[in-house]
Amino acid sequence: MSLRWFAFPALLLAGLLIMGVAVAGFSLLLAYPNLPSIEALNDYQPKIPLRVYTADGVLIGEFGEERRSIVQIDSVPALLKNAIISAEDERFYQHAGVDYVGVLRAAYSNILTGGKLQGASTITMQVARNFFLSSEKTVTRKLYEALLAFRIEGSLSKDQILEIYINQIYLGQRAYGFASAAQIYFGKTLPQLSPAEAAMLAGLPKAPSSFNPVVNPKRAKQRQLYVLRRMHELGYLDDVRFAEAQKAPLTVKHELNDYAVHAEHVAEMVRQMLFERYPQDVYSKGFRVYTTIVKADQEAAYDAMRKGLLEYDRRHGYRGPEGYLALNDGDDEAYEEALSDYQDSDNIYAGLVLEANPKQVKVYRRGGETVNVSGEGLKFAARALDEKAAPNKRIRRGAIVRIAKTDKGGWEILQLPLAESAFLSVNPQDGSIRSLVGGFDFYRNKYNHVTQAWRQPGSGFKPFIYSAALEKGFTPATVVNDAPVVVDPFLTGGQVWEPKNYEGTYEGPMRLKTALAKSKNMVAIRVLQSIGTQYAQDYVTRFGFDADRHPPYLTMALGSGSVTLWQMARAYGVFANGGFKIEPYIVSKIVDDRGTVLAQAQPQLAGDENLRVIDARNAFLMDNMMREVIRAGTGARAMSLGRQDLAGKTGTTNDYVDAWFNGYQPNLVGIAWVGFDQPRRLGNSETGAVAALPIWMDYMAKALKNAPDSPMPVPEGIVSIKINESGFQSPEGRPEYFLRESPPPEAGAAEPRKAE
Repeated sequence: MSLRWFAFPALLLAGLLIMGVAVAGFSLLLAYPNLPSIEALNDYQPKIPLRVYTADGVLIGEFGEERRSIVQIDSVPALLKNAIISAEDERFYQHAGVDYVGVLRAAYSNILTGGKLQGASTITMQVARNFFLSSEKTVTRKLYEALLAFRIEGSLSKDQILEIYINQIYLGQRAYGFASAAQIYFGKTLPQLSPAEAAMLAGLPKAPSSFNPVVNPKRAKQRQLYVLRRMHELGYLDDVRFAEAQKAPLTVKHELNDYAVHAEHVAEMVRQMLFERYPQDVYSKGFRVYTTIVKADQEAAYDAMRKGLLEYDRRHGYRGPEGYLALNDGDDEAYEEALSDYQDSDNIYAGLVLEANPKQVKVYRRGGETVNVSGEGLKFAARALDEKAAPNKRIRRGAIVRIAKTDKGGWEILQLPLAESAFLSVNPQDGSIRSLVGGFDFYRNKYNHVTQAWRQPGSGFKPFIYSAALEKGFTPATVVNDAPVVVDPFLTGGQVWEPKNYEGTYEGPMRLKTALAKSKNMVAIRVLQSIGTQYAQDYVTRFGFDADRHPPYLTMALGSGSVTLWQMARAYGVFANGGFKIEPYIVSKIVDDRGTVLAQAQPQLAGDENLRVIDARNAFLMDNMMREVIRAGTGARAMSLGRQDLAGKTGTTNDYVDAWFNGYQPNLVGIAWVGFDQPRRLGNSETGAVAALPIWMDYMAKALKNAPDSPMPVPEGIVSIKINESGFQSPEGRPEYFLRESPPPEAGAAEPRKAE
């Protein structure tokens, strides 16, 4: 074949290239004066999200459109640098901003296809585009991109340019920069990345959506293998490491908000606080907020609350699958689509039933895993596997169920509870919040039951009535009659009231201390009747309660008012610290992105007499009475913790609507609550001792594991005197504490005071 057949196309291509260069050169002359300033790069200030930490520096929340962690180029491992260069710009350290080989290759493609200019962007050009230009693929934008790249190369060093790129580039999942992406996709820092992981991240800039390992794992794997091949070809990976990286399994995180500690309600509280204070800058200036939350305490509280609520839920039986889907013989994609509307709840996973019979259930779990549930794992849901089960409660093919790992490593079927729970712990000596769990699952219900839920405290309010009674001359040995009461409507603010004790029985005259330990309603009502409802209403405000939420009626004795967990923690803290009202706080420090302290907490401290709200002797007597609750009363299960410094009070409202346990030792107050968002019965016998106390115990067992017993010291003015069952002094009696100026009567004197 004649050479002329080759000559013509070659000459035509050369002519077109010359014309293209001429046109480009003319365009460059016109465009150069209109280029934007690159001062923004000399003073690089990226948007950095608000980050929230525990007191011991663990990240618990991040807020901002761009999730970014800034790193210095010196701290970026060579492995990642090499992966990025292999994927994006192999001659980065040789060219002056534009890679002419790549430009000619792209120009040739453009001439042949007549389409948009493809490829040829160096790392420097990508920096120019990200800061100053649109992503539109046109010849004009490419010209501006090239000119800006020359300017950037003339102002910054190669390492400075690469550092900006590594921190600025978008990598999917709201991750900006490689440090953030490493954490979001793999839960790792940059130095912890393997070659396989580094290659996966380096492949993202080209198309973050298409190569996202969460959304498109197959395409992401193809891109990763390409980057690994380039690293191998360029000499960054030897044969052995290349082969290992190709086969290395990758564990990609699928949860966007996956932090080391579950403290979502705390993080949201902080976000709201910071938004009120810095509304314009809260999500972009890199504020770091350090809370008072302690990682170990928060983990203990979260686990205890979830475990306690699930135990409550088990007691009330399996309700059936969450839904049903019509299933054909599908593949993983069809199953994933079927599960898309059912989110996991931490370690409780949504599952799609593929096969079911009374002995085994085969369940598909999001991510591709198929698990078999059998034996003990089916016990809770056994009735739903029976052929006689109602159609809307039967577990069959297509059913949506919940599964979780058992302690023995197998799987079990369970369900998400309909009831809610919350837990709060605070150091009563300075008010610092140690743990706060606002609900079972923040992503299912963002309502913060610690700060937002106003609930009846039930019998958990009795200690404040008894404390008021001590101020009025009552003692722990005062005898009060536990007998039925009928109350006139005028004294209740409603109808005739005929309250009852929880167990429905009455024991007659008994000492105040015993009545509190046994949570005798009739005694509490008689005590309140004796001291006066107006006085009691005013008195409880000393502990931080709102008077208008506790109307001055006799029903107040049984906790018919409204409180929050936050208030209860503050109030019980008064007993724990010897009589001081300390304001709880949750933010200890706010710093900016440079580490400058913007705000620092100045906590109140117990011992400051300006903060005293009740006498130290009153606090001591109440502590002694509430230790009896745990020693021999409604909280006796807590004796299994093996401590002598625990005190507290169960709380159960009328008709089992709210269950509480409020307890403490001198350095730690814990409040546990269980109930429904729309108040209704928890069920028969679901008292504070049954539903809430186990949560409190589970937390305290971990939080106080290494803490020595710290009984409250006996304050000046308190004496110990032996008394008999009638309340008289007796050498053979049981010791009881009294105010020095108010000892019990000696034998033969008038009978001790009684409240009839």
